Amino acid sequence: MTPPQRQRRSPQDGPPPQPAGPAKKKGEGGNPERLYVVAGPDGERADIDLVTLIVARSPDPPPSATPEQAALLRLCVAPLSVAELSAYLSLPFSVVTVLLTEMLTAELVQARSPIVRKALPDRSLLEAVMHGLQRL
Repeated sequence: MTPPQRQRRSPQDGPPPQPAGPAKKKGEGGNPERLYVVAGPDGERADIDLVTLIVARSPDPPPSATPEQAALLRLCVAPLSVAELSAYLSLPFSVVTVLLTEMLTAELVQARSPIVRKALPDRSLLEAVMHGLQRL
């Protein structure tokens, strides 16, 4: 069996075919310049965590909103965490926090911190319950 022979191409044939590799997801290995344009040159960030809940004050985006900000407002009709927004928009967490910072200063969205439960209950409360049960 003979191996396949390579054929020479002339310069007017066009670009070489792209190798058939695994398809990239939207946002993976994307253009870093695009993320800079989306996030803006300032890059200022509010104190937002992955589990901070974001709610839109109005579902209708203003005319000056970017497409990413409009998508955020449409998604945030119901409270969503920043991690969920990042996943739905296929944008990195850092870019989403910069977008949300701009929207928080413009009062388009409201940030709610998650409810944190205490790890251990109060000892005096447990002792009072224990003494109450012993009296029964």
